[in-house]
Amino acid sequence: MALLKTLCSIDCIKGFQFSNSPLNHTTYQFFFLFLLIVWDIAIDWDIATDYTLFCYCVLCLIGFGYWLNFDMKRPKLDTASAPVAPQDVELEESDDIDVVEIDVKIEGEEEDVKMERERWSEVWKFFTRLPISKDGRERAECNQCKKRYICETRTGTGSMRKHITKCPKRDKTDISQFIFSKPGGSFSINSTGFKPERFRELLSEAIVKHDLPFKFVEYEGIREIFQYLNEKVITITRNTAKDDVLNLFKREKLKLKNLFELLPGRISLTADLWSSINTDGFLCVTSHFIDMEWKLQKRVLSFQYMPPPHNGICLTETISSILSDWGIDKKLFTITLDNASSNDTFVNLLKGQLCNEGALRSDGDYFHVRCCAHVLNLVVQDGLKAIDEGIVKVRESIKYVKGSQVRKTNFMNAVKQVNLIPKKGLRQDVPTRWNATFLMIESAIFYRRAFFRLALMDSNYLDCPSNEEWGKLEKIFRFLEVFYEVTCIFSGNKYCTSNLYFPSVSTVERTLREEIKSSDKFMKNMAGQMYAKFSKYWSEYSPILAMVAVLDPRYKMQYVEFTYKKLYGSNFREHSDSVREKLHDLFSEYVTRLPYKTSTISTSDSCKSVNKKNDTMLSKSTREMLQEFTVYETKEFALSQKSQLEIYLDEPRSDITEDINVLSFWKAHQYRYPELASMARDILSIPVSTVASESAFSNGGRVLDKFRSSLAHKNVEAIICAKDWLFGISGDEELCLQDLTEDIMELDSKGSDTNEAME
Repeated sequence: MALLKTLCSIDCIKGFQFSNSPLNHTTYQFFFLFLLIVWDIAIDWDIATDYTLFCYCVLCLIGFGYWLNFDMKRPKLDTASAPVAPQDVELEESDDIDVVEIDVKIEGEEEDVKMERERWSEVWKFFTRLPISKDGRERAECNQCKKRYICETRTGTGSMRKHITKCPKRDKTDISQFIFSKPGGSFSINSTGFKPERFRELLSEAIVKHDLPFKFVEYEGIREIFQYLNEKVITITRNTAKDDVLNLFKREKLKLKNLFELLPGRISLTADLWSSINTDGFLCVTSHFIDMEWKLQKRVLSFQYMPPPHNGICLTETISSILSDWGIDKKLFTITLDNASSNDTFVNLLKGQLCNEGALRSDGDYFHVRCCAHVLNLVVQDGLKAIDEGIVKVRESIKYVKGSQVRKTNFMNAVKQVNLIPKKGLRQDVPTRWNATFLMIESAIFYRRAFFRLALMDSNYLDCPSNEEWGKLEKIFRFLEVFYEVTCIFSGNKYCTSNLYFPSVSTVERTLREEIKSSDKFMKNMAGQMYAKFSKYWSEYSPILAMVAVLDPRYKMQYVEFTYKKLYGSNFREHSDSVREKLHDLFSEYVTRLPYKTSTISTSDSCKSVNKKNDTMLSKSTREMLQEFTVYETKEFALSQKSQLEIYLDEPRSDITEDINVLSFWKAHQYRYPELASMARDILSIPVSTVASESAFSNGGRVLDKFRSSLAHKNVEAIICAKDWLFGISGDEELCLQDLTEDIMELDSKGSDTNEAME
């Protein structure tokens, strides 16, 4: 009996394998364990007889026979076919169906055939099973991050299921990767892991982008939204938000410094002063450069508080410290300023300081560039001083229409009676901006017949211009249209404007000269006053900006000579030769400071060693003489060859009407003309106006409004600079001349809608 218990013990049962049985291993363990328990009870109760022993043996033989019968009748397995999972089985989240391997020894074959059941767990949509490794362990690999987990039957798939929600490379656009079924039949969406650091960074960017106050993070409604979206959100205070914005500013500033270190060309600056709503003075310095991809870039370097006095010495000290802080004092090319008297003193001091360090090209001859938009404004303002009575009547007429809702309604009725379009808009000008006066004249001319009709309808309207005055207004409009178009061209900051300076300014001068010869005394007088102001600033065109026109493949020297011939007649050679000479001198400086080897001679190490050995045999004076000969031969060879500039000028120019991106042209030819392309990169980045700084002032007016006028100066600079570096200036935030004027028609339509709603 002891022997029987030993043979039928649990340890022996566990060691007996039934790999081919239709029932699993555990079922047979319980079957024989049941027989063992029955036999022990029979012995303990003294009811074990020959009959009970006979029944016990019969049950064992039946079980063994059933297993043997299944093994003999089982057909051969096809490894290419996969079993189909039963369709009536509902899988729960915890159901992990693993592989059950069945080894079958088939006659005539030496290898075992393995049949695998299909894996039905959800995790296998995101993992791929790997071949069994050398250590005998079975592993699975994540389809996204390639991380591996053991996937044997005894380990389960819990670790893989946890990894799915935390996988760093999971595709967040695939909805199937974060929807899992729950035991109750519902679904839950598992979002990506919440990162508090990224949340605070996005919050800082939103404050900067939308000009939000720091106390925005303390709004009760905003905090409720954050808690609703994610319970792990830790709310912060306004002081923490301020610190986050300052840290954001420091990080972006470091990135921009690294960008400046890698720039292949030089940097041009614009600078201007601005007074805030609380009369604090701020100095805005903006950089303009062309990057590695030949794209024009603009970055605000500083929006710094500038205490009085705002004289040339203080400006020099402040801007010198800014340049040293950014590390670009050796990479400057030009600086564009308006015509304030203090700027002349400032430029002379800064130029002398930089020239002593050898930091400027051509000893700073081209360092100072006057703002062309500001010069044009001065020219036109001098002309408008001799303003005609017709412009005064137009301004008073618009004021009269704007005076009351009844007058607006009468004017709208007059517009409808003469069949004009009210959507055109009637604008009132801003006295400090001549371009606003131009827009006012344009809109008034369009509604000329409506003003005549209003004069007949309303006896109180007495300022309607006469037909003769309307004729003068049309002449003024056509005359100022040239200046308006040129001002719009100079005001761009997303494209190169330096190559457009020469053709635009020459057009203005030619227009003034033609109008001076006009028979209309009023227009002649107006043009004469404007030409006097023009000659004060542009009696000689800016040499550096005239050179940029030569580097435009549509113009070259032919257009420069043609323009000077139109303006100065037979004396044009003097001006064109001056531009050509200065262009060659500047190019020679680039060739000298940026040598470019067109060809290199490769020699073996043995030849180099022989040359060094021969050099040691020569005297010191002989070696110096040979070096002088090498320099002489190089210069003579260079003189006998055409330079890159000469080759470029000798080639036929492009069609004058062709729409060419001049930066794309030089990007395509930078390897053919390396030194010339380097010069073109620098002078094409020159801004001809200070509009970039004025855009920053417009943004500063939104930051320092009447509700935040006491904002700390360092916080103002951090917000404005970070916004420019991260987002630039959006299209709806750019300076728009139409927004400077008030549309009377829009006011009327809004008032009419309000009245209708009240009725």
